[in-house]
Amino acid sequence: MVSPSHQGLPELTRRGLLAGVGGTGLLALLAACNAAGSAPDPAGSAASTGGAGRRGGTLRAGSPPPPTAVDPVTMYDGSAIAIVQLVAEYLIWLDRDFKLVPRLAQSWTSAQDGKQWTFKLRPGVTFSDGTPVDAAAVKASFDRLLDPKSKSAALSAFETILSPGGVAATDGATVTFTLDRPFSDFPYLVSAGNYNAVILKPDYAGDFTKNAIGSGPFLLKSYDSATGASFVRNEKYWDSGKPYLDGVEIKFYADDQADLLALQSGDIDAQILSRPALVEPLGAAGAVTVDTVKGTGVTVLTLRVDQAPFDRKEVRQAVAYALARPDILQSIGTGVGDLGNDHLIAPLFPAAPADIAQRAQDKQKVAQLLQAAGVPRLSFTLTFDPPSKDYAVTIQSQLKQAGITVKLDQRSSNDFYGGDQAKDTPWLFTSANLVGWAGRPVPSQFIIPMVKSHAVWNGSKYANPALDKAADAYDRATTDADRKAQAETIAQILHDDVPIVITYWAGAVRAYNGKKFTGIQAHPSSYVDFSTVSQK
Repeated sequence: MVSPSHQGLPELTRRGLLAGVGGTGLLALLAACNAAGSAPDPAGSAASTGGAGRRGGTLRAGSPPPPTAVDPVTMYDGSAIAIVQLVAEYLIWLDRDFKLVPRLAQSWTSAQDGKQWTFKLRPGVTFSDGTPVDAAAVKASFDRLLDPKSKSAALSAFETILSPGGVAATDGATVTFTLDRPFSDFPYLVSAGNYNAVILKPDYAGDFTKNAIGSGPFLLKSYDSATGASFVRNEKYWDSGKPYLDGVEIKFYADDQADLLALQSGDIDAQILSRPALVEPLGAAGAVTVDTVKGTGVTVLTLRVDQAPFDRKEVRQAVAYALARPDILQSIGTGVGDLGNDHLIAPLFPAAPADIAQRAQDKQKVAQLLQAAGVPRLSFTLTFDPPSKDYAVTIQSQLKQAGITVKLDQRSSNDFYGGDQAKDTPWLFTSANLVGWAGRPVPSQFIIPMVKSHAVWNGSKYANPALDKAADAYDRATTDADRKAQAETIAQILHDDVPIVITYWAGAVRAYNGKKFTGIQAHPSSYVDFSTVSQK
C-alpha cells in the first residue's frame, strides 16, 4: 500500500502502517476532560500505573525495518512510530482504551464553543539536552506540522480545523490554538492519536536518528537502518523513578516469521508489531504471552451507490445480509476484534450505539430484497489488492451460498491505489472494492473522509444531507450525551443505507515473554509505552 504522506491517501491497514489520523473530526472527550473542557492531571503523574516496578534490565524487541526515514514529521509506519515514541512525547497520551492521558500538557480548557483551546504545560520538563520544553517548542512543533513544505503526514488531520498561524505561545507555559471552526474534540489532534504530533525542539532539522533530542523516557544511543536501534534510560525523565528499564534494543527482522522465531528462541523478549494469526496459537499453547486489546482497524467493503447494481438500497442490503459475520471474524480476524454492523462507530468508541440490532446472515431476506429491487440474479466484480485476498475469497464464497455471483479482480497494491485520485483510481472508482483502513481513535476520522457528501475518499459516492448534518453536529457537540445522540443518528443512517459493509473491527495483539517481563501491553494502534515495563 502507499504512504499517505507521499500520495495523499488515507492511512491504510498494512503490516507497517498501523495508526491513522487522516481525515478530520473526533469523538467524545473521555475521562481526561470534564464537562467544562478541562483535563486535570490526576496525582501529578500521567504515567503512573500503580506500584513501582523492578529497576534494571534491557528489553529486546523485534520489528520490521522502517520502510522510510525515521522522521517524526513524515513517519507513517509502525516501526518508526515506536522508535520515536520511546524518545519523544506528546502533549497528551492515548491509552489502550483510547482515553486521553496528560503528558507534557498538564491540563487544557476550551472557549468560544470549542473554537479556542488553551493548554497548560507541565512545569520543569526539559528535553534530553537540558533545553526547557516550553510553549515556544510546542508552537514550533505544530507550526512545522502545519507547513505544507514539511510534507507532514499529519496535514490531513488538521484540514478544515487548524490552519497555519493558529498556534500561539501565550506565555512560557501556555499554548493557545485558535481553530478554523468549533471542534469539541480537538485534544485528540494534539495527542498520540495524531502520531506525528510529538514535541520537538524549535531547531529540529529532520535528522532524528543522528540527533534524537526528546523529552521521553529513553535516549536513542544508536541506529542502523539495517539492524536496529539501541536506547538507554533518560536519567532526567520528568516522571520520577521511570523508566524502570536500563534500556531497550529494537532488532529489525525482514519478515514476520523471522520475528516470531526470534521471540520463540529467546533472541528477543517482545514484538513491536504482532500478527494475531501467527501469535494467537502460540499464546494458547503457553509458548508466549499474548496481550489482546479491542481496536478500530477495519477492512471496508465499499459499494458504489451512483451506478447499477448498487444504486438500489435493497441490493446493498442484500449483500450485507448474505454475510456470516462471526465466521468472517474468526477466519479473517483470527477471532480478535468485534463484529461490525455496517456503520463507522466502532464498539471501542464510547459513543457507540447500543440500540441498533446486530445484522446477521439471512438468506431468505437476501432473496426478498433482491426480488424487491428487480435484480433476482445479482452478480458483480469485487476489486482488491493482495492484503485483502483472503477476505475477498471469503466474501465470494458466502455470497455464492446466497445466490450472488462475485467475480474477483485482484490488482497489485500500486495499481489498486494508483491512477488519478480524482478520476479513475481503482480503490475509489470501481463498483465494489475492499479497502483496509488503519485504526483511528475517533469515529469522525472515518466518517468525514469516507462517507460525507463529496468527501475526498468517498469511494461509494454516497451523499446524504441528513448524515452530513449529523456529522457536523457531532463535531460541535459539547457534551457526551450530545455526541452519543449524533453518533446514533449517523450509525442508523449508514446501517440502513449500506454504502459500506463492515463485518468486523480488528483487534490488536502484542506477544512477549511473560516469564521475564511485566507491563508490556497491546495497543489498538500498536503504540509503545515502555516506561512502566520491568523485569519480573
